[in-house]
Amino acid sequence: MSQVPIWFERKFEFSFPAELHPNLLARLRGTPARVEEVLRGRSREILVKKPQEKWSAQEHAGHLLDLEPLWLARVDDYVAASAQLTVADLKNRKTDEADHNARPLEQLLAEFRTARARLLKHVEELDASLFTRAIPHPRLKTPMRLVDHLYFVAEHDDHHLARIWELVNTAR
Repeated sequence: MSQVPIWFERKFEFSFPAELHPNLLARLRGTPARVEEVLRGRSREILVKKPQEKWSAQEHAGHLLDLEPLWLARVDDYVAASAQLTVADLKNRKTDEADHNARPLEQLLAEFRTARARLLKHVEELDASLFTRAIPHPRLKTPMRLVDHLYFVAEHDDHHLARIWELVNTAR
């Protein structure tokens, strides 16, 4: 049984100052290295083990890669001043259908690093005024500033990193 709280039950409070965006970018920049650190050197058996038919450690890493286009689309929503942030597939079909366990781990990690760098480059090129622009989140039903979106992505990363850590350390 996982000790990691269920993602869709999480509540978020976005009351921190927008000036924290450099801290959030640093956190997001570090995610690929943290994923690599926890997965590299693990046996294939540990990486692809699926307890209770839920995602394996490698599938959790693949899920992080799968969501990079959503995060990028939502950044573009801020640029376009959209009425609502892009809707996520709450059933995670992309991850379920991707067969990440069949892929070489190094390829998956490299693709995630590249995708995350693309997201960060795009965000770093934005005008600073966009960090306070608020757009409603479709599931949370609350306005989110761009800086809140970055926090949300960082929390999502950490959620899956915690689950990966749990999986690789209980699979022994």
